[in-house]
Amino acid sequence: MRAEIGMCFDRAFPAAAMPDYARRLEASGIEQLWVIEDCFFTAGISLAATALAITERLQVGIGILPAVARNPAITAMEIATLCNIAPGRFHPGIGHGVQEWMGQMGARTPSPLTTLDETITVVKRLLAGHEVTLAGREVTLDRVQLDQPPSIVPDVVAGVQQEKSLALAGQVADGVVLVEGAGPTYVNWALDRAGRPDGFRVVTFTMMAVDDDRRTAYGFVAPLVAKFIAERLPAFRVLPFFDEVAQRVADGGHEVLLDMPADYWTEIGAVGTMDDALGHVAALEAAGVSSINVFPGDEIEIAMGQLPDVAALAAR
Repeated sequence: MRAEIGMCFDRAFPAAAMPDYARRLEASGIEQLWVIEDCFFTAGISLAATALAITERLQVGIGILPAVARNPAITAMEIATLCNIAPGRFHPGIGHGVQEWMGQMGARTPSPLTTLDETITVVKRLLAGHEVTLAGREVTLDRVQLDQPPSIVPDVVAGVQQEKSLALAGQVADGVVLVEGAGPTYVNWALDRAGRPDGFRVVTFTMMAVDDDRRTAYGFVAPLVAKFIAERLPAFRVLPFFDEVAQRVADGGHEVLLDMPADYWTEIGAVGTMDDALGHVAALEAAGVSSINVFPGDEIEIAMGQLPDVAALAAR
């Protein structure tokens, strides 16, 4: 399987940068752009609409729309509208959202799993053109049907990380978005939890740092990787060398990661030489990933500087 290569638009990037960013990605041969919607930064729907409107071939995804931030009927309307503006180019993702943020806006659900289940189920049925009536635990709809369902119905992927949520995704979603250090081991672990349904799509967000000198490349991302290890994020916790590296980081800080073996780094991201980055992509493809998207640095200038390296991955 050949994965498509994309880049993310970080939540902290100025919204006004989107037109130039999207155009540059498309001109560089990069195949996808994934928008990050985090509270309370920039909004996914409007950014995606902008990117789709000013490009012709670029695939645009949102990773992710929090399930409770919008009524599911409105979520389906927004998705259908974008799908009809750019048929086959829009890829929606729906997830739990950060529960602390949901609480800040009075939308925290007592059952995130049930809410995600009902939301994705309803959204998919509406996008397929069905009339939906549901008196669920968290979602209530009365004879709702889209006037303009999408001409090409998109896959709806779930932005989830933990075991129960991955199992749910395998039952109700068309795939998953895996973030924050998702490497081949975590992809296989996640697919096992989801039950490996037929046609299940896997999208990953990955960090990238490339230099002719490996240690220099490692140094760009070592503080972030050390933070993720200390937080015991799922993508790191399942790695066979996690306990070893976690102890080393606890004892010596992020600098110890500069001496971590190159094959450890291949599990974590497209980090090292360009050959190492290509090895990470190949390992994800072998694990079944169909979309690999570089999560750039948190400043737009850094992201623009990464474009040539990401384009090289897309042109492999």
